[in-house]
Amino acid sequence: MAGKKITEKHIDACISDLHELAHNIWWAWNPAAQEIFHELSPFFWEHSFHNPVEVLNWISGQELRGRLEDKDFFLRVSSICKEFQSYLTRRDTWAARHASSLKKRPVAYFSAEFGLHECLHIYSGGLGILAGDHTKSASDLGIPFVGVSLFYRHGYFQQQISTDGRQQERYPDYDPAKLPLSLVKDKKGNPVIASVEIAQAVVRFRAWLVKVGRVQIYLLDTNLPENEQRFRDLTAHVYGGDQSNRIGQEILLGIGGLRMLRAIGISPSVFHMNEGHAAFLTLELLREQLAAGKQLNKAMEIVKSECVFTTHTPVPAGHDRFDRGLMEGNLGKFIQSMNLPTDEVLGLGRIDPNNSQEAFTMTVLALRFSRSANGVSELHGKVSRNMWKDLYPSLSEAEVPIGHVTNGIHTTGWASPIAMDFWTKHLGHRWTTKLQDKKFWEKAVESKAISDRELWGMRNRLRRRLIEFARRRLREQHLRHAGFDPGIFESVLRPDVLTIGFARRFATYKRAPLLFRDFEWALKTLSNAAMPVQIIFAGKAHPRDEAGKDFIQEIINHSKDPRLFGRVVFIENYDIEVARYLISGADIWLNTPRRPMEASGTSGEKIAIHGGIHFSTMDGWWREAYDGRNGWKIGEDITAGNESVQDDLDAASLRALLESKIIPLFYDRGRDNIPHNWLKIVRHAISSIVPVYNTDRMVAEYVTKYYLPQKGKARK
Repeated sequence: MAGKKITEKHIDACISDLHELAHNIWWAWNPAAQEIFHELSPFFWEHSFHNPVEVLNWISGQELRGRLEDKDFFLRVSSICKEFQSYLTRRDTWAARHASSLKKRPVAYFSAEFGLHECLHIYSGGLGILAGDHTKSASDLGIPFVGVSLFYRHGYFQQQISTDGRQQERYPDYDPAKLPLSLVKDKKGNPVIASVEIAQAVVRFRAWLVKVGRVQIYLLDTNLPENEQRFRDLTAHVYGGDQSNRIGQEILLGIGGLRMLRAIGISPSVFHMNEGHAAFLTLELLREQLAAGKQLNKAMEIVKSECVFTTHTPVPAGHDRFDRGLMEGNLGKFIQSMNLPTDEVLGLGRIDPNNSQEAFTMTVLALRFSRSANGVSELHGKVSRNMWKDLYPSLSEAEVPIGHVTNGIHTTGWASPIAMDFWTKHLGHRWTTKLQDKKFWEKAVESKAISDRELWGMRNRLRRRLIEFARRRLREQHLRHAGFDPGIFESVLRPDVLTIGFARRFATYKRAPLLFRDFEWALKTLSNAAMPVQIIFAGKAHPRDEAGKDFIQEIINHSKDPRLFGRVVFIENYDIEVARYLISGADIWLNTPRRPMEASGTSGEKIAIHGGIHFSTMDGWWREAYDGRNGWKIGEDITAGNESVQDDLDAASLRALLESKIIPLFYDRGRDNIPHNWLKIVRHAISSIVPVYNTDRMVAEYVTKYYLPQKGKARK
């Protein structure tokens, strides 16, 4: 277009391309694309959770055309749209070289939640974030892949903190017409409607399509006028309601999800159940085989050959269990359609099929019908083999067929614009294609390639960005409570102080207040004038988790203590946006789960690309990644028999490391005021973590170990 006049035809095509781009989550990992929508309307970009569809809805056609008359802006938009189309149509992908057999029959990935972006409130926590990152890397690698989940019109919840520090939940109504979604229609333009039997009713549902690069995710929605209100509300909230609602959601996800794929003509080669929530799909697969005339044993073999399963829960109480009454009351009509005795079907979800007193367990059903199963870290795989060994009485615990694939992160999706620019400047545009290349990253972080001054400069920019974000959010929280003098938040936190980040679900086993177990020590350490420390907390407790809410209140009470004011803060309404600021700006990422209850965790993996350092108990992924030079470990690689003893030991380790090593090292500066020894750890953390703990590696591992047809291969 250089030197050519922009015509009406050019603008029409550009507007069409821009709308297509807005409806594909690819922009979520392309900062230049996000900047286009931000420039169109900074106000609506910020107030719509960074939703480009909402931005375009609020801009008139006349204004948009006028903006595109600006040649520089037009060329930038055109360039981004061309890059997007090139991404979609590229044929030379990793999958084309390594998984071409999946081309005609894709992988179907069933998950109760997907954390794709903050504007799509269809996730609650780590399981959803992992599913979202899995999907993005599947797209980047070119894997034929479809996702199935639910469209939650009220989402999880928006968190507000009351004046007394208690979490309060709000449930806005999200309009799919204002989101990057489109209604799934047939060739005649009519909505595709499928149905599933729940209790004595036939529940009808539609699907919304969300495009994630090359991948499609289908979100099921029962909010149709022909359904009873209780069934319309099945898809109202993420994990909302009682056990009856939970089993209804899981029937819809598993059985309904498969029926929707059949209705739109998708025939997967493998079904990946991400956690046990989706396990009912195996019963629908079994029903199909029985209806086709297969004998039960043969039908079960066929179903098992098509399914793989990932468990994320190392705690027995975290696995969905339904009693006989719930099963018969909600699945009775479906079971009748299988033409099998009820007890035989219920036995499929029991460790002992003949024990009528045993609850139906979704994980047992998934394991029984999976050709391969895995945990999400090495330790979690071991814990899972021990947890489910009774399902395999003829095998030793070591032989239980549950392997592991350690979780990773979608690196470019989490890298901040500052970090993206930094690495592109120093490594070139192709660094994003080298995410599994260890030698590349070892060479990349050598001091002759990137000086300490440059690396420290990036850290200071990111920390400043986090501090200013935190101040804005704290000011908004203060004003909502009709507080006076919001100007006090202009001096809360400091951009030149060692900053610790702690953000995650406030489950009690994650032990958010562990730093304050010795309050006098915490007070002395955080208020040290010579070597000050500040910590930023964020996170949600489940609405029914009163103990988790108590932890939030405890943290907020500390933040209000005049002696700690401005050094300890809590940012409400934790979501992907808050996480993005925290993982990029924190110098240290604090992770304190009670071992071995963190199946994997991924938040600490997100800091490495930003030059942050992980500080964690020996649980999940960190147990594999820690090498003594890339961060710090809290406690030892053991589990005490008593939780209180474990907490005391870990708290003491945390205090000792902060006081004797971490804080002094951060403030050990050269004549240039740069912490050179600190940056040695940063460099090694980048080279040892970035090329391993990413979802490109993780998804490639799923493909080679689990998705492709296996011949006699069990776990590794």
